[in-house]
Amino acid sequence: MKKKFTLMILILALFLSSISFIYAQKGEKMYKDYSKTNSGLKYLITQKGAGENPVVGSKVKVHYTGKLEDGTQFDSSYDRGEPIEFELGTGRVIKGWDEGIALLNKGAKATFVIPPELGYGSRATGPIPANSVLIFDVELVDFSAALKIEPYKTEGKKIETTMSGLKYVVVEKGRGEKAKKGDLVSVHYSGYLKDGSSFDSSVKRNKPFQFSVGRGSVIKGWDEGLQLMHVGDKIRFIIPYNLAYGEAGRPPIIPEKAELTFDIELLEIK
Repeated sequence: MKKKFTLMILILALFLSSISFIYAQKGEKMYKDYSKTNSGLKYLITQKGAGENPVVGSKVKVHYTGKLEDGTQFDSSYDRGEPIEFELGTGRVIKGWDEGIALLNKGAKATFVIPPELGYGSRATGPIPANSVLIFDVELVDFSAALKIEPYKTEGKKIETTMSGLKYVVVEKGRGEKAKKGDLVSVHYSGYLKDGSSFDSSVKRNKPFQFSVGRGSVIKGWDEGLQLMHVGDKIRFIIPYNLAYGEAGRPPIIPEKAELTFDIELLEIK
C-alpha cells in the first residue's frame, strides 16, 4: 500500500511538472518576439518614437492599459481619457514600469510583460492577484527633462538639536514673519535618504507644497521644524525616524527606521 501511494505521488509530481513545462514552452512561444532585460522584464516596441529617452528624474506622461495574463483588464488610463504623470526612477510606480518606460522615447508604444518580482510581488493589490504576471500596453505621450536640484551647502555651519531630537542647520536667514501653529504655509523642499539619494522634491516638480502647521497633516519633524522658520529661511532638517515615518517606514520609497534629511525654504505664510 505504501509503495502504491509513493508511486501515485511520483506520477502526480511528474504530471504537474509536465504541465508546468508545457505552460513555460507556451509562454516562450507567445513572447518569442520580445526582448528581455537582465531583470526579467520582457518588452516589445510596437511603435517607434523620436528623440531621446527619459532618464531618472524625468517627469513622464504615459497612457496605458493593464491586463492579467488571461486577458482580464484591470486598469486603463485610456478609459479615463487622461495619461498618468510621475517622476521616473523614484519608486512612484512598480519596478517594471520604472525600467520599461526608460526604454522608450517620445511617441513610442510598447507592450511590457512584467514578472511578479517587478510588479506587486506576493501581495494581492485590488483586482490583481498575488504573484501575477502583468501585461501593459503603454504609450510614452511626453516627458520633460529632469530638473537638477542642488542640496544645501552646510559645511562649517552649526547644527542645532531640539529636545525631541530634531536637528537643523540654518543655511540662509529670511526676514519675514515666523510660522506658528495653524498657519497655512507654502514651502519648497527636497528630501534625501541617509545615503544622499533624493526621494522627493517640490523643486523638481516646480510646484510649492502647502499645508497647515501643527495639524498633523505632515510628519512630526516638519510640524516642529516649520515653527522654527521665518519667511525666507532656508533650513536643513535632519529628522530621526521617530519624528518621520517610524519603524515601518513607507516602502518602497522610505526604508524602515529611516533618518530623513529635508532642505526646506519657507516661501510664504498665507
